[in-house]
Amino acid sequence: MEKFEFFNEYPNPVFVVDNETCEVKYCNNAFKRAFPDFATLKKFSHKLNCDICPVDTSDWELHSPIIQAIRSKETFVTHVSYQDKSDYKYYDITARKRGRGQGKNNDNDGKYTMIFFIDKTAEVKYQKLLEEKNKIELRCEMLDEDIKSLESIKKKAQSQALKMALINKISNIMRESIDLNLIILPTLKELSRIFGAFRAYFAEYNVTNNLFKITQTLDEEETGMPIMFDSLTMRKIGKNEIYPTPCMKEFISAKPFKESVQRITVPIYHMKDLLGVVVLVSRQKRELNEEMDILDNISSQLGTAIVHAKLYKKNLETVEELKKTLKELNDTQLQLINSEKMASLGQLVAGVAHEINTPVASIKSNNEIYTKLISKIDDDKLSELFTNINTTDKVAIERINRLVTSLKKFVRLDEAEVQEADINKELDLNLDLIRHETKYGIEVVRNYGDIPMIKCYPNMLNQVFMNILVNACQAIEKEGTITITTSYSDKKLVISIKDTGKGIEDTSKIFDAGYTTKGVGVGTGLGLAISSKIIAKHNGKIEVKSEVGVGSEFIITIPSE
Repeated sequence: MEKFEFFNEYPNPVFVVDNETCEVKYCNNAFKRAFPDFATLKKFSHKLNCDICPVDTSDWELHSPIIQAIRSKETFVTHVSYQDKSDYKYYDITARKRGRGQGKNNDNDGKYTMIFFIDKTAEVKYQKLLEEKNKIELRCEMLDEDIKSLESIKKKAQSQALKMALINKISNIMRESIDLNLIILPTLKELSRIFGAFRAYFAEYNVTNNLFKITQTLDEEETGMPIMFDSLTMRKIGKNEIYPTPCMKEFISAKPFKESVQRITVPIYHMKDLLGVVVLVSRQKRELNEEMDILDNISSQLGTAIVHAKLYKKNLETVEELKKTLKELNDTQLQLINSEKMASLGQLVAGVAHEINTPVASIKSNNEIYTKLISKIDDDKLSELFTNINTTDKVAIERINRLVTSLKKFVRLDEAEVQEADINKELDLNLDLIRHETKYGIEVVRNYGDIPMIKCYPNMLNQVFMNILVNACQAIEKEGTITITTSYSDKKLVISIKDTGKGIEDTSKIFDAGYTTKGVGVGTGLGLAISSKIIAKHNGKIEVKSEVGVGSEFIITIPSE
């Protein structure tokens, strides 16, 4: 319309709408340039959007800012966004009615709505960029703070990792051993390395005299030295406080240093009991901050480790005492068994000897009568026959008497004290008693030396000889030899009993009580154990050499003094 041509002079977009028909009557050139794809008002209004719209309405058209502007009876001003094909544009729009304020007879009064657009796109985008910039700057500031915080956390984590590595290393040292020296000395080395200490030691506390004594140190010459600290240090130790301080003397009686040094005293407690103190002396004077946690942790662990080590040592001593007591009980048991055995054997021998002596005395008396009667027989042949019978009976009676005497000598119930004895004769006595074992297929070779009488317990040694000789006989299955050798030199009597039996496969346990190489029900396993104790009672020793299939040799050595 020609009457709106003057709007072409406006630099901003303007278009005119007929209020009655809602038709666009005019668009200036700036509008056409800004909205080249404009077709209809309805389509154009759909591309516009604003934040202000009626809330309670069912008329969907009022949601369009253009429709609101047309229907508004007042000047309408709002901010809108326009969705282009590729981007959003932002405008301030102002809607005015034509002829407002003119006379009522004017035909054009309120007939048209002129809508003016002012492009705010650059301003809005600038504002958004500015806001984005502020957000980014704020984010950068927050990231800088985060970086600083992370750096601080990283340093703390590294420091904590170093502390944990050190604590774990020392903890492993304490766990791997329960020997005080192997616990404390490596700990002192680690602490001296960390704190640059040229002196490090552990001083044990004695509650009786309220003194400390150096028990473990990197300088072994000072071990065992009693020391005492000044009153302030003692108060710190009494409160279980780690106390780093510059000083000229590390303890009261120590020689002063040429220059001030840093001394660190670390009390070692277990529960409420003071066990001692670790002392580190360094020329590096510095504040201890994070290191205090390390020292506190190590102090606690070291206190526990020291108590455990002492308990373990005490348990070992208790175990050793129990082993010693058990050994004494076993020895006592063997002695009781042996005493009971010998007592029973003595009673048996006494009873048997009495039972044998009565009929033997009767036989001997009759034999003497027969001797007198034989001389009165006139028949020479008959007299010779009875004489031979009578002689044989006499030999048998003498042999019985000798056997009974040997049995009495073997048990020697009346000879419990130390006596002088001829060991060669004692061996012969034992051979007489086992003649029934050796007379079939076993040759006995006596290599007796010129030996003196020795002081001993004869009945006990006879038990040893008897046990070894009987074992030798049982080891020889059919035929073989038992060689007995005695010698004396350097005030020592040596008795060797060697057999050609089947030998012993394992000789390591033959002197243990209950161990036997014989079958079940044959051996008790006490013979050699008792023999070993008897030889030990004589301050001697008994050894065995054996080879399977060749034989065994028992060597007994007894000192004569």
